[in-house]
Amino acid sequence: MIVEVALPVPLRGGFDYLLPEGQPTPTPGCRVRVPFGSRQLSGVVVTIKQDSEQPTAKLRQLSAVLDHQPILSERLLEWLNWASRYYQHPLGDVISTALPARLRKGDAATIQQTCWQLTETGLAQDSQSLKRAPQQQALVERLQSGRCDARTLKQAFSATVIRALEEKGLIETVEDEYVADTDWPQRIHICGQLTPNLEQSLAITAVNNHAQGFQCFLLEGVTGSGKTEVYLQTIAPLLKQGRQILILVPEIGLTPQTVARFEQRFGIEVAVLHSGLTDKERLRVWQQAGLGEVGIIIGTRSAIFTPLANPGMIIVDEEHDGSYKQQDGWRYHARDLAVVRARMEKVPLILGSATPSLETLNNALGSRYQHLSLGKRAGGANAVKHQVLDIKGQALDYGLAKGMQQRIRLHLQQGHQVMLFINRRGFAPALICHQCGHVEECHRCERSFTLHRQLKKLQCHHCGDAKVVPHRCAACGHPDLQPVGMGTEQLEQGIQRIFPDYSAMRIDSDSARGKQKLHGLLEEINQGKSQLLIGTQILAKGHHFPRVSLVVILDVDSALFSADYRAAEHLAQLITQVAGRAGRAQIQGELWLQTHNPGHPLLQDLLNNGYQHFARLALKERQFAALPPYSYQALFRAEAVDGNLAYGFLEQVKACLQPTDITLIGPLPALMEKRQGRYRMQLLLQSDKRTGIQQWLSNMMSNIEKLPLANKVRWSLDMDPMDFT
Repeated sequence: MIVEVALPVPLRGGFDYLLPEGQPTPTPGCRVRVPFGSRQLSGVVVTIKQDSEQPTAKLRQLSAVLDHQPILSERLLEWLNWASRYYQHPLGDVISTALPARLRKGDAATIQQTCWQLTETGLAQDSQSLKRAPQQQALVERLQSGRCDARTLKQAFSATVIRALEEKGLIETVEDEYVADTDWPQRIHICGQLTPNLEQSLAITAVNNHAQGFQCFLLEGVTGSGKTEVYLQTIAPLLKQGRQILILVPEIGLTPQTVARFEQRFGIEVAVLHSGLTDKERLRVWQQAGLGEVGIIIGTRSAIFTPLANPGMIIVDEEHDGSYKQQDGWRYHARDLAVVRARMEKVPLILGSATPSLETLNNALGSRYQHLSLGKRAGGANAVKHQVLDIKGQALDYGLAKGMQQRIRLHLQQGHQVMLFINRRGFAPALICHQCGHVEECHRCERSFTLHRQLKKLQCHHCGDAKVVPHRCAACGHPDLQPVGMGTEQLEQGIQRIFPDYSAMRIDSDSARGKQKLHGLLEEINQGKSQLLIGTQILAKGHHFPRVSLVVILDVDSALFSADYRAAEHLAQLITQVAGRAGRAQIQGELWLQTHNPGHPLLQDLLNNGYQHFARLALKERQFAALPPYSYQALFRAEAVDGNLAYGFLEQVKACLQPTDITLIGPLPALMEKRQGRYRMQLLLQSDKRTGIQQWLSNMMSNIEKLPLANKVRWSLDMDPMDFT
């Protein structure tokens, strides 16, 4: 008997091992421990077979079978196999990415629960002897009918009572087989359900009509149009049937408010999965979902791998967001994996966004997805007014023109909140010598250090290197070092000087660092403790701030001119999403863009016609230029301390391919040529047929891995690349 195992190593294909006599035969999806070189590795069984391409005499025996039952179902294993083939990535690494860290390390996959029971002394004790302590007496009488799990006991008795009986030697803990609590459908109590408007009703009906099979929906709704209410009402009947719902959100910061809303609506506990959890917490949720013990799972990108005992629906909120794309290792896109998983699970999938990606929009317009539109803001809220302020020739105080300061003051005097958006954290993006012009640079990336005045350091935002702020210029020794440009720290400092009577709050990845810090800051905003909100993209994504009436985007110009063909799409999405934070209640919302280019076609189209018109025009431009989604791309990346090695490797890759129906562009330097001391090169493959690229790569990847320079550079393959920096 030969066991083929997928191991977490950067090598393609499975590895064959002999099953020792007397060892139980593992099922595909079970973990095993095997010898690999001089190491012992944990892997997942892919198949059981009788023959191997390797001589049987050369095969080693597996060391141990870790699971009696598969931790990956047949369907999940099939899905991960598909992902491995599509992304041209080793199956073992794909499976390893999908598993919680503790399972990758070989920890037990089964759940053991802690139970309380009576000791021999407790069994012999007459409960009447405890009548002077009625709670202790009641607990002993409860355990006389049998052991009880610790979670249930803690809900009925205080920790003091339990500890007192333990100290008397009357009760003790034991590890018992876990019994999953799958009665949550009976505990559902729906409250606070709103009456949907006509557009919402049509969307809810359309989804409910396909609740028993696969159908992908694009729910395109303007900011504040009530997409979450559509989610809530479409999943309600599925939850009552005991079917599970998997919801993806782009950021950890969106998780608390989303969880709170779903728990308030249904009255059941919502499971959460994101990078802020410990390994033990992530494993616990993974196990509970696989046992069918939780009805709603909300998580970020990696939550797409969560096993579901009885799947009912998958929802990807803010589907356009770039954080769904993994940018290192296995470069998967969680949204695209969700589409394939929903098809395999035969459940509906909702992709929701006010600013859908052009790929998703093209699928909807081509009838591959069902297109649902919400064009009106919920609750009678008015559409946000979009306006441009031409700042050419104007004096700026901390990046704000005088006219904009007056506008901000007017909104503050009316008791509203104002949001100032600048997508650059830190105090200033550069520190320059006023005497000789020398700029402090990160030599590993050849980019300027960002000044963080509160932390008293210079930091590179590309590689993370940091150093103490120098007192003198490294080139000429002069002490006059000046910050150049504007960051969130400097804007916060300046805005407090301009508006001393109002409180300001800065929210970026520096100020929101910590497990619950961002949640606390968002709570303070909604309580009205701060009137001036200063932030980066963290504030732009899906948050509900009912008191915000004015949003100001300070630096639009830096994003108008870029070598990345996706830059216009990303800027339009950002402006629309940021604008959506204003006027979400009964307050009239305003968006102001400060720019030196008020007549720029992108801004004019977006402000006058909205994102929907912009996106459809952008699709036509992509079609004329034969760019995605009207073509398909794969990107080879290579980096090395010696740039010639990276370039040479990609030249060898190019020589390997030479297909007739694929366009090869490069090798070329990446948009950011040097990072972390390494020079970075790229080779782009583009074709009007997805199968063309896939077939060539499937046939050639094994040859590419054997190229002379393949082991001398760091290289990777990115299918459907989203970032060229």
